Amino acid sequence: MSDVVYGSGTKDDPWKLQTPPRTSEFEVWKDETTDPPALVVQVGKTQLSYQWRALEDAHAMLKEHGDWMDLGNADEGKHVKPGTLEAWARSEDNPVSGYYGLRKGYRGRFANYVGPTLELLGLAELEHNPRNNRIRAI
Repeated sequence: MSDVVYGSGTKDDPWKLQTPPRTSEFEVWKDETTDPPALVVQVGKTQLSYQWRALEDAHAMLKEHGDWMDLGNADEGKHVKPGTLEAWARSEDNPVSGYYGLRKGYRGRFANYVGPTLELLGLAELEHNPRNNRIRAI
């Protein structure tokens, strides 16, 4: 798969990205018609969405963290390793006091989709190993 990113980040022209290990492609766009505004992720026929503010909040957290952080990818309801981006995205201690995901049952996998979006926007550096990838703020 190519490292080239296509699209402008709208529903009609979504960003076409890859998961951190670059094994799967997905599309993302900003939906400002929802309350709160959402980062919509389309993976095949499955659609997930996260609060748009998650991008800014995650970047601020990563900057404060100051070093590499494990992604810790997991589906909603699955155990997540403490100290990972995924754990932060569902923690009562984050700025929204819980999940950034907007669709119950599909609120997990935050690190898998938000991480590459942060990289696209120039807010983070992301590893692209087959497993156990990490992220850090730029």
